[in-house]
Amino acid sequence: MSFSVRVPASSANLGPGFDILAIAVGLYLEVDAEPAEGEPVVLEGPDLRGGGDLVLDGLRRVASAVGRPCPGCRLRVRSDIPVARGLGSSAAALVAGMLVGNRLLGDPLDRAALLRLACEAEGHGDNVAAALYGGVALAVPTATGWLYRPLKLARPLRAVVFVPEQTALTREARAVVPESVPRADAVANAARCALLVLALVEGHFEHLAEAMDDRLHQPYRARIFPYLPHLIAAAREAGAYGACLSGAGPSVLALAEPAAAEAVRIALQNAASEHGVAGTALDLPVEADGARVLTATRQ
Repeated sequence: MSFSVRVPASSANLGPGFDILAIAVGLYLEVDAEPAEGEPVVLEGPDLRGGGDLVLDGLRRVASAVGRPCPGCRLRVRSDIPVARGLGSSAAALVAGMLVGNRLLGDPLDRAALLRLACEAEGHGDNVAAALYGGVALAVPTATGWLYRPLKLARPLRAVVFVPEQTALTREARAVVPESVPRADAVANAARCALLVLALVEGHFEHLAEAMDDRLHQPYRARIFPYLPHLIAAAREAGAYGACLSGAGPSVLALAEPAAAEAVRIALQNAASEHGVAGTALDLPVEADGARVLTATRQ
């Protein structure tokens, strides 16, 4: 029985939620899987700059976790998630591979177990939690493992994302973030992270501009993405509740009510052009459902 899985993109941090918060957005990676018992895994699809390898990695991690051989299959991967842009393309590929492997092996692992495996592979849980569960995800490392909690939006928001043509590697964006920050900045970030969670779940979206004002990583990453403060300001002026760097960059995320989303998209596009940054601004839905099996049909 063949089937497909679909996994959304995700934007992590949301400003101060460094490595613990992410939101799933409406761009997708899909994998069509056809079982092929006794055969090796065959992967077809575009060059995803490691994404295909991560699909296979996810599949193999599930097989290893349940102590079974990697199932033979033919996989076709397609994706509209821009790679190396801070939109969770690697997390989507990893989660897709895990879902495929889990289904091929008879679904021995529940979502919580899949999340633990994905967090172990990624080293942090923000993108994989949002990719797996959808919506706004809080993923916190604890002494006993990863704690995931969904944050239910009080009312609808649109994710307006400017995606530069230039790419960026997460390891390079992490390298500019210092190992320690001034105590005042740490306190400010803790306060804003708490405010961000409350604003999202209680509907006080008017606080998002302040809540998404990060001091832990964005000021340092703005050195390699100098257009960041200008795009954040343009998004706010156009009616966005708040804006931030998307993940490790270089994309910029703005959160807006549906009626304001088009104005925010145009403002981001114009601001980027004014500062010589080529790219495309997208008005995207927040993906509420997360990763799922799309079809299951007998061949």
